[in-house]
Amino acid sequence: MEKIIGIDLGTTNSCVAVVEGENAVVIPAADGAKVQASIVSFLPDGRRLVGNEAREQLVYNPYNTVFSAKRLIGRAFSSYEVQTFKEKCPYQLVEGPNNSVLTQIHDRTYTIPEIGSFVLKQMKSIAENYLGEAVNKAVITVPANFNDQQRNATKQAGELAGLEVVKIINEPTAAALSYGFGKSYEQKIAVYDFGGGTFDISVLQLQDDLFEVISTAGDTFLGGDDIGHLIVQMIVNSYKRNFKVEIDKDPIAMLRVQYEAERAKQILSSEDSVNIQIPSLVSGPDGMIDLNVALNRTNFEKISTELIKKSFVICDEAMRLAKLHPSEIENVILVGGTTMIPLVRSMVEEYFGRKPFWGVNPEEVVALGAAIEGAILAGEHRKSGREAVLLDVTSLSLGIATVGGRVERIIERNTPIPVERTRMFTTSRDSQEKVHIRIYQGESDTEDENELMGELELSGLNPNARRGEAQIAVTFEIDTNGIVQVNAIDKVTGLKAAAEIDLAGEAPMPTGFSDKNLPGAV
Repeated sequence: MEKIIGIDLGTTNSCVAVVEGENAVVIPAADGAKVQASIVSFLPDGRRLVGNEAREQLVYNPYNTVFSAKRLIGRAFSSYEVQTFKEKCPYQLVEGPNNSVLTQIHDRTYTIPEIGSFVLKQMKSIAENYLGEAVNKAVITVPANFNDQQRNATKQAGELAGLEVVKIINEPTAAALSYGFGKSYEQKIAVYDFGGGTFDISVLQLQDDLFEVISTAGDTFLGGDDIGHLIVQMIVNSYKRNFKVEIDKDPIAMLRVQYEAERAKQILSSEDSVNIQIPSLVSGPDGMIDLNVALNRTNFEKISTELIKKSFVICDEAMRLAKLHPSEIENVILVGGTTMIPLVRSMVEEYFGRKPFWGVNPEEVVALGAAIEGAILAGEHRKSGREAVLLDVTSLSLGIATVGGRVERIIERNTPIPVERTRMFTTSRDSQEKVHIRIYQGESDTEDENELMGELELSGLNPNARRGEAQIAVTFEIDTNGIVQVNAIDKVTGLKAAAEIDLAGEAPMPTGFSDKNLPGAV
C-alpha cells in the first residue's frame, strides 16, 4: 500500500512524518536531524541548498537566500504584510502578474509557491530515502487562519514538488489528532499554536476518535520571528546610543545580528543568560566595532511580554466564539517552536488555569498528526477499526460585494466544513445586462476592509428587465481542504457563471468590470 506522508511546512522549520504500524514517527534526514530549516539558498555556481544546509547562507549569501517564505505565500504584493516584510528582507521581492509576489534571485524570478516547493521536495526526498520507495502523496498542514488563497498556494507548492496533495489540514487540528487519536478522550481542548511566523488558537471537542473544531482564531503575521526582531531592535538601539552607529543601515550587519538573535532566543529557553558576540560587526569612527551584548532571561521577557500578550487577545476571541471560559478547557496542547520559551508556557498556564501539555515535541506534533490523517486516508487504520472523523470549520467569513461598498456574508466564520450555502441577489438598476460578483473574505461589512479573493461575471441578463426583477442565486461551496467554489445562476434565464479560487489565488477576471454592475441584496 502506497504511503501518504504528513508534512508540516513551517515558517522557520519544516518536518515530515509517516505512520509505521500503529505509530506515527518523525522521519530523520541522513544526518539524524528531524527538523529542517525552511530556507532555500541559491549559490553563484547554480547550485541550490535547502534546509539546515542553507541556514548558514543567511550570513554569507543573504541576497540570494530565501527564508520565512510562508509569511508571503498566497498574499498580494501590495498587502500590508508583504510591504512590511519587504522593508526587513535582504532578498529582493518584486511584483508579479496580478499583484503576486516574486523573489528576484540572480537573473531570474521565483514565485513563492516555487520556493515552498523546494522545501517540500526536500521533505519528499527525506521520506523516500527513509522508506526506500517512491513517495507521491502527502497531507500538508497550514495555519487554521490561512485564507483560501494561502491554502491554494500551499497546495500548488506541493504539486510543484511532485506530490499529490490528498488533503490540506489545519495545523491545530493535526496537533489534536496526534494528541488524541486512538486514546478515547472525551474532553474540550485548546491547541495553542505559536510558530515562527503565525499564531493560531483552536478549541476542539474530542470524543473517542471524533475531533470537532468548535472555534478557531489567529493571526497569520504574528510569530516567533517577531520576538527575534525585538532582540535585534534592542541591539540596534543600544549601538546607536552608545557608539552613534546605525547598524540597521548595513544589511549584512543586520543579517549577522538577526542570526545571532535567533540563536540567543533559543538558548534563553533553557539558560538564564546568553552572550551575543559578533567580531568586527560594523565600522565606526575609530575602526571596526565588535558586538558583545549580554542578555538575560529577565530582560528578554521584559521586551517580549507585550508581543506575547497579543496571542491571548486572540485566545479571548476564540473563547468567545466557542462560548467557553478558559477554565472550562480540560487540556491545552502546545504547538510551534515559540512555545518552548518559558515565558510563553507560564503565560499559557496563567490564562487557562492549568499546566499545558507538552508530551510531544511542539515542532514535531503537527507533522505527526498529518501523517496519522494520511494513514487514515490510505486505509491503514481501518483494519483495526480506528478511523478519525475530523469536523473542521471556516476560519474567516465569505461573501460578495453589493451596491454601496457593502459586503453581504454568505458563509459565516466558524461554520463547519464541508459546507454549501446559497443566497439570492438581484439587479441594482434597470436594464442591467450583467452582474459583477466580487468575492471577499473577512469579518467587516465594508468592502474595503475585507480581502478580495476573486471575481466573476454573469452576463446576458434580460436587457428589458427592471431593477430587482432578476433572481440570481450565488452559491459558495467549501470542501474539506477549505478550497472555495463559487457559482452564480440567473433563475429566470438559466445563465450560469462559476469560479474556483485557482492555484495562484486568483479567480477568472473578465474585462469591463464596473461598480455599476454590482448585485443588490434581496
